[in-house]
Amino acid sequence: MVRIAIIQLNFIRRRLSENEICGNCQSRLFTAGSAKPLSELVADNRLETRISSIQQPSNWFWEFWEYRGLLYFLMWRDITIRYRQTVFGVAWNFIRPFMTIVVFSFIFGTLAKLPSEGVPYPIIVFAGVLPWQFFSNAISAAGESILGNTHLVSKVFFPRAIIPISSILVGIFDSFVSLLALSVLFVYYRFLPSGNLIFLPVFIALLSLLTVGFGLFFAALNARFRDFRHVLPFLIQFGILATPVGYSSASVPAAYKSVYLLNPLVGIIDGFRWAVCGSPFTSIESLAFSLLFGLVVFLLGVWFFRKIEASFADII
Repeated sequence: MVRIAIIQLNFIRRRLSENEICGNCQSRLFTAGSAKPLSELVADNRLETRISSIQQPSNWFWEFWEYRGLLYFLMWRDITIRYRQTVFGVAWNFIRPFMTIVVFSFIFGTLAKLPSEGVPYPIIVFAGVLPWQFFSNAISAAGESILGNTHLVSKVFFPRAIIPISSILVGIFDSFVSLLALSVLFVYYRFLPSGNLIFLPVFIALLSLLTVGFGLFFAALNARFRDFRHVLPFLIQFGILATPVGYSSASVPAAYKSVYLLNPLVGIIDGFRWAVCGSPFTSIESLAFSLLFGLVVFLLGVWFFRKIEASFADII
């Protein structure tokens, strides 16, 4: 807000110098706490000092809540644009995970013959693909969101975090649609889901917390350093191999378990499989680590985004 106020001040200075503001209008332009007209304050540069002392609202979350209508609008705008003029529409949320399930089931289930703990292997894979697909797609969209909305960022004031978070909400919508495909697999394989399914929203919330933290961090980093937009796809490609998407954590050799459990998605995806398939947790400590890591990443992501967002209008 401070930069926007300074820009407006410079514009008013130019207008005053060109005599485009009439004398009567100048007499009505006053600043808060001052009886002097704006032209006199501009002349002695005291207005700029007052504006520069204005701080951004301290309650960032309350300000975010006040702009929730814009959040919903941007979310539905992205959903509409994504599926407009497509042949299959939202059916792509069934097609993409299905293709991934076929490939991973053939590689890890048929060729490698990894254990599935008595659960049909495509269901094991789907329980891993669903959270990973949401996480990877959401942080990719959030990372590009600020640069993709420069017309809003540079002209209109609102909490900038609304842009990447709206992209993440689109990913949540896609994931809920993809959940319907899971019910089709249950019927096809005549598999009865675990009673732990009632705890699935807990793991969705934990995954969302981690995703928002990374999304805010990558959105700010990508706006500040454009080279990072080429690094993020590589990190995602590497992450799918280090995350139990096409295989279960029980298949990881014990020698690599300590390093493997440092991946915060391990505990979350194991939680998804426990809720959907009834598969046992490889390590309760991994879930606790995922929770702690998610909280830290969320707080750091908010802090870093808040630190960088004031300069978005200048650097994008």
